[in-house]
Amino acid sequence: MTLLSRITGALDKHSTPLVVSAHCDLPCGVYDPAQARIEAQSVKGCMEKYNASSDPDFKVRATLIKEERAELVKHHLWVLWTDYFKVEHLKEYPNLHDLFWMATKSAGDSKKSNDVNIADRLLSEIDAIAEIFWATKK
Repeated sequence: MTLLSRITGALDKHSTPLVVSAHCDLPCGVYDPAQARIEAQSVKGCMEKYNASSDPDFKVRATLIKEERAELVKHHLWVLWTDYFKVEHLKEYPNLHDLFWMATKSAGDSKKSNDVNIADRLLSEIDAIAEIFWATKK
């Protein structure tokens, strides 16, 4: 008996479907804004190292890593925005959409610059999102 036929057989034994509900795609605990923050800290670190170096090869590597990390910031923010936050969160926190928009814009801006102020702004925006995130987890 294959695994698929065992699963199908087990499901066939239940005539009444089991109704479940979850706040997000999986039971809570899989989402965390810390992932975006860690990548944003890497963006800032790459900018600082870029600015402190006079080695052109090192600067190229720092730029490539910074751009990768900035894309990962955007990815982690989008996952939070699209998979975790729901309509009821927008009702309770009407600035949530703008926070995500600004943070993803800042992540994009960090790809175009080595200005540490942009990375600091990005970190601050992620912190604001994290504050709301943790308030919704209560």
